[in-house]
Formats: sequence, structure tokens, C-alpha cells
Amino acid sequence: MTPLKLAALDQEDLVVLSSYCQDAVIKVGEISWLQSEQRLVLAMHRFVWEEALKQKKCFFGPKPTFERRQTVVHFDRVTSVKARNIRMDAKDSVLNLLAMTYEAEGDGPNGFVTIHFAGNAELRLGVECIESQLADAGSAWETENMPEHEAAEHFEGSESLSAK
Repeated sequence: MTPLKLAALDQEDLVVLSSYCQDAVIKVGEISWLQSEQRLVLAMHRFVWEEALKQKKCFFGPKPTFERRQTVVHFDRVTSVKARNIRMDAKDSVLNLLAMTYEAEGDGPNGFVTIHFAGNAELRLGVECIESQLADAGSAWETENMPEHEAAEHFEGSESLSAK
């Protein structure tokens, strides 16, 4: 599989990027707030939904295996970062990413990107505008487990993926 590279420059792009990151797992110690660079970096193990859905529809043959990939997502032009229900000192704690959303502040491009995790945890980024990139780092491994929950079903119906 070709490594995925995406950019998000508006709310619609962020919805697509969020879909690809759904069910990624992130160690708290892999979250880096580079304040002087106005950048937040997340190193994660992304569940490869785009391949999983192809296998899920195959009813014959061996039990499907799925894939996770080492992926890095970063947000630029970040002015503030606030954590809720995340112990930032617990570096080995694992967070399960559910979604990324954007809320504009006024009429300009500035606002808030919220990264939602299981357990009602979140990171809230104050941003000058949406400017984010996702890049698979290359390493991948198999997993037999596919996330099963209501949000995963939403991903399956995503029109943005079929357009790519």
C-alpha cells in the first residue's frame, strides 16, 4: 500500500483527515507541543480503514487481517493547547482517537480544533486557521482486530473516501 499523505486547510479537509485518523492510538508521550514553532505533533498508530473496508466486504477466503501504520499528524499556526481528562505526565498512557472537529471563532479563519479521544478526553487547539498534514511514516504491521463501534460504521459510509 502506498503511504498516505494528506493536508487539511479548511473544515471540510479536516473531516477527511479525521476519518483517516479514527481509532488511531497515541501514547501521551508522543504528543509534542512545540510552542515556539506554533506546532502540535501527534505520532500515532493509525488503523488503516481504507484497506480494512475492502477486506470486510470479502465473504470468502481466509480470515481477514487488518493493518496499523505509524503515522504523524501535525497542526501548524497553533496559538494554544489545552488538555482535558489527559494526564500529560503519564507518558505511557494510551489514548484512542475518535475524531477531530473545528469550531470557528467569529468571522475569520481563527478558531479551535478539538481532538476527541475515548473516555471524554480531548486536546483543544487555538488556531489562527486550519493548517494540518498527515503522513504515514512507512512502518506497518498486521492486526486481526478491527474496531467495532457506531463511529466505525460512519466511516464505512463516508463519501469523501470513495472520491479519493
